[in-house]
Amino acid sequence: MKSILYYLLVFLLLYGCQSESKLTFEPHTFKSDSCAECPEVSIAIPKALGPAKISKTINVALEEEIISLLSFDDELEVTSLEDALKSFKSGYLELQQLYDDEPTGWEAKIEGSISYEDANFITIILDSYLFTGGAHGYTSKQFLNFDKKKGIELDNDELFKNTDDFRMFAEEMFREKEKIPKDKSINHTGFMFEQDSFYLPENIGFTQKGMTLLYNPYEVASYADGAIELVLPHEDIKKYLAKKPKS
Repeated sequence: MKSILYYLLVFLLLYGCQSESKLTFEPHTFKSDSCAECPEVSIAIPKALGPAKISKTINVALEEEIISLLSFDDELEVTSLEDALKSFKSGYLELQQLYDDEPTGWEAKIEGSISYEDANFITIILDSYLFTGGAHGYTSKQFLNFDKKKGIELDNDELFKNTDDFRMFAEEMFREKEKIPKDKSINHTGFMFEQDSFYLPENIGFTQKGMTLLYNPYEVASYADGAIELVLPHEDIKKYLAKKPKS
């Protein structure tokens, strides 16, 4: 009986520690006004709760990313998501005044989700679709990585002990995935890396499968090719990380 109680207590303690390491979020949504002259905008992101520094850092970072996506009026000061919606609408109305025969309305859909979390890191991914006229809209993803213990957002370089070492490893894996011979140019199969040299994407983030390197449309390939992804398993990247993921 004592043995059963002992193992039950250990289980509860371990489960409690794991639960405490997880941040708490609630859904945060915004929608544009419904009117004939309004662009269609919907935003759904996780909002971090609690007084911890990391919660404020996450919320500010997400808001800044969305403001950057929706800001189209240079004369309007944008400091909140509500302001961003106004700026997007203002940009659309200004275009309508210049080209009143433009039949198609603007659209923006932005969704945020947690792609990875452990005791040290949390990664949030923003999926966005923007249509502001033209032949087609633009779909993109942004990874935002955070150090939970320090309460800060991490730049890509801060993820690695040595970025150049990781870049060389990533190029080797990229060539293997895309079947690019080692003795050929990185653009040999049709990619469009500038100066014909491999480089890491702007978007790098953790997922349950490992680390994703993501090139959005137009970054290294044509729009028709879509996003280009390289997923590196956790075990393969451990030795390159400045701080290892921790369960």
